[in-house]
Amino acid sequence: MDIALILLIIGVVALIASFFVGNNSRAFEDELEKVSVSLHQETSNLKKRVRVLEEELMVGTPVTDRYTAAPKKAVHAIIVNQITSLQSQGYTISEISQRASLPEDEVVAVLRSKGVRI
Repeated sequence: MDIALILLIIGVVALIASFFVGNNSRAFEDELEKVSVSLHQETSNLKKRVRVLEEELMVGTPVTDRYTAAPKKAVHAIIVNQITSLQSQGYTISEISQRASLPEDEVVAVLRSKGVRI
C-alpha cells in the first residue's frame, strides 16, 4: 500500500509540474513562427533581387548570328568578364560554358571577340 500511495503522489506532482512547464513550449512556438515569417520575407526579397539582376543581364541589343537570320541577344559585359577570367585561370571551353550558362559556341565567340586564341 505504501508503494501505491507513493506512485499516486508522484503522479499528482508530475501533473501539477506539467502545467508550469507547458508554458515554455508556447513561447518557443511563437518565436519559431516569427523566425519562419522573417525567413519567408527575406527569401521573397532575395527572389525579387535575383529577378531584377536576371532582367539586367538579359538587357541588350539583339545581334544577328551570321549562320541564321534569327536575332541573338548580346552577352552582358559581366558574363564576358567572367568568361575571360575563367579562361585565364585555365578552365576548358565546356567548363566555362557550364559556369556561364552559355552554349560552347557562344563562349568561343566571346573569347575570339576579346582576341583570345583558341
